[in-house]
Amino acid sequence: MWTNLENYFETLPPIFWNLLLAFLAIVSGLILKTLFTLASKFYSKRSNDFSWFYSIIRRLGKPLNYFLPLFIFNMVLPLMTLGPKAYNVLDRITGILIIISFAFLLIGIIKIIEDYMYSIYDLSKTDNLKERKVRTQLQFIRKFAVSVIVILATCAILLSFDHLRKVGTGLLTGVGVGGIIIGFAAQRSLANFLAGLQIAFTQPIRIDDVLIVEGEWGRVEEITLTYVVLSIWDKRRLILPINYFIEKPFQNWTRSSSDLLGTVFLYLDYTAPIDAIREEYRRLLKENELWDGNVQVVQVTDAREKVIEVRMLMSAATSGRAFDLRCYIRENLISFIQKNYPDALPKTRAIIEDRSFKDEIKDLPEA
Repeated sequence: MWTNLENYFETLPPIFWNLLLAFLAIVSGLILKTLFTLASKFYSKRSNDFSWFYSIIRRLGKPLNYFLPLFIFNMVLPLMTLGPKAYNVLDRITGILIIISFAFLLIGIIKIIEDYMYSIYDLSKTDNLKERKVRTQLQFIRKFAVSVIVILATCAILLSFDHLRKVGTGLLTGVGVGGIIIGFAAQRSLANFLAGLQIAFTQPIRIDDVLIVEGEWGRVEEITLTYVVLSIWDKRRLILPINYFIEKPFQNWTRSSSDLLGTVFLYLDYTAPIDAIREEYRRLLKENELWDGNVQVVQVTDAREKVIEVRMLMSAATSGRAFDLRCYIRENLISFIQKNYPDALPKTRAIIEDRSFKDEIKDLPEA
């Protein structure tokens, strides 16, 4: 039976034999990928937290769709009946496609490791200083590693061509003035890269830090090799070159911890009852879950010509909670003063004298 089958294949025209091998290679690769996906999905359902298998499916599914069939096709390529020229062309194309798919496979592996680290260092914690530090470094390392993989894959593809290899050798031996020009042209890019490296490890800013930059309040959403994306509170995005954070001053509200002090200033008349306002302020804080229970201070911090300045100092676990708490205290204290002590609101005093009436009194004859 096997002899008859071999004789049958030998009688096939070369083009049919080649197509049959190519079809079997591609189908075999897809079957292996399908079995891998099914097994991964089966095991991923057994875990409620981070799942290696789910991450592998999500990150390696598409690269494996191309890599496995190409890899098997490259293995059966010597068995095909091809002329030397056709074989070389097909082998070169297959090799390039394998390099590209393998590069995407490596990038997917890096993202799987990143997913695992992200599951450990979760930003949803209230005090997430350590998590923000690690995520900032991970993001920079991931971008750097992906850039290296892309560059190496491009070099591997170019070096597979003999004429391009000669061109590359000529460029290396004839650097000269061209190298100097390229060095000057790349100076700013290199400065940005070094600034990104410095930020990733010295960390003046981190992912999810709250910053005041160019008069805008926002959170660090992304740090790339060349720029930083700041998510503004009204959903705008402020994009700044990464060396901005090395060369210019800015405010970082979450540099050492997430908790923050908030202030509310009220300007009241000199007759304002400070003790009653202080008591109401304490009551409002105790009833609000935004307050973390650490700081509650009411002080008269200034006495001006027409009003006094009353400062309320409070603490909260995060900058967002501190902002909401300040708004809550400001609204409720103003309402409290309006209802109970309206005379304590700022007013302008004036003494009006009728000079003509006083002159008439002076002119009256004495009794």
